[in-house]
Amino acid sequence: MSTGGHEGQTRAWVLHPDSQSGRTRRDPAFALEEAAALARALPGIEVAGAEVVPLPRARPGLLFGGGKIEELGARFDDAGVELVLIDGPLTPVQQRNLERAWRVKILDRTGLILEIFSDRAATREGALQVEMAALSYQRTRLVRAWTHLERQRGGLGFVGGPGETQIEADRRAIDTQIGRLQRQLAKVVKTRALHRSARTRVPYPLVALVGYTNAGKSTLFNRLTGAEVMAKDMLFATLDPTMRAVLLPCGQKIILSDTVGFVSDLPTQLVAAFRATLEEVRAADLILHVRDISHPDTEHQAAAVESVLAGLGVTEETPRLEVRNKTDLLAEEDRIATETLARRRDDMIALSALAGSGLKALLKTVSAGVSGRRRRADLTLGFSEGRKRAWLFRQGVIEAEEQVRDGYRLRVLWSDRQARAYRGL
Repeated sequence: MSTGGHEGQTRAWVLHPDSQSGRTRRDPAFALEEAAALARALPGIEVAGAEVVPLPRARPGLLFGGGKIEELGARFDDAGVELVLIDGPLTPVQQRNLERAWRVKILDRTGLILEIFSDRAATREGALQVEMAALSYQRTRLVRAWTHLERQRGGLGFVGGPGETQIEADRRAIDTQIGRLQRQLAKVVKTRALHRSARTRVPYPLVALVGYTNAGKSTLFNRLTGAEVMAKDMLFATLDPTMRAVLLPCGQKIILSDTVGFVSDLPTQLVAAFRATLEEVRAADLILHVRDISHPDTEHQAAAVESVLAGLGVTEETPRLEVRNKTDLLAEEDRIATETLARRRDDMIALSALAGSGLKALLKTVSAGVSGRRRRADLTLGFSEGRKRAWLFRQGVIEAEEQVRDGYRLRVLWSDRQARAYRGL
């Protein structure tokens, strides 16, 4: 019997419950691979094993059947497992009963992703958002200390150790904490709003990079901007958004935004918490959906991204460009087919951000997209329409203004989105 992992590491086992029901059932092999990658993204965790567990019917109290629980328990004992990661949602009752049955700490998919986000949050805003999401999650369950696990890392306390205080307060106490965090976050968000307001005075279109985690967004961002954003072959390498100005071949400047990667079944608490951070995506003039086209599960990943975008309130009216990345990892026949398809479509580019191929075509397409969607218009405003005039100035779209007898005559250069917003004032 193994007695543990490498020094300072917690030995973990990853389980993907493969439900036989559901119209959108995902390939269990791909789902398990992603779950194991999520586990490896958490410092201090050694993945001792990973397996798919067929689940014809979920048991309300224990998730799995009695025989399967005994079989898995024996395996965990033999491997010296201290933490079991279940790739799916668990009720508080299921979590408690499985912990008792296996005598290990249990973490479900939501808890794991929250732990990773806690480790990666580099800004005050990101840390506050993750903490608030974690409290919302903890509010639904009792989190108890497991004193036989050594504490080797930071985080939220889902994976814990001696002397660590777990949240045992009642819901009112947690609500008080959430209220405190909301007040702190409101101050930070206000600062971000001021920065965003300042940017709107600069007449540069906003282009947002979105995509599944590890699709290569940060590598592409670094290529286009010369920045040094953390870009690693790991899930959720980027958490806090980064923005840089980019000069396009046409001479037009844009603001390029790199955002947190999306993932299947992203916890609803995190989507809600990061709504303010992802405001740049909602306000974008153009969205670049970066896809890892070499990944065997790329279609599912793309659908997951679209689902999160819809949850954020991003409508189909916002123009999008599909960026099929990592073509260098494709077999030659597939690469040629992908590049040929992209050349035939106006809304698709095939490239390799790592190798640097296809970047010129991307910049040319982005240039055509942002310049072609900004058009001039002449407006006349009365003296009583100061609110509309102030809005136009904040947007940075006014090219010329002349005061006339009854008000102002203005020449504006704006996007279709700005024109629609103006008409709604």
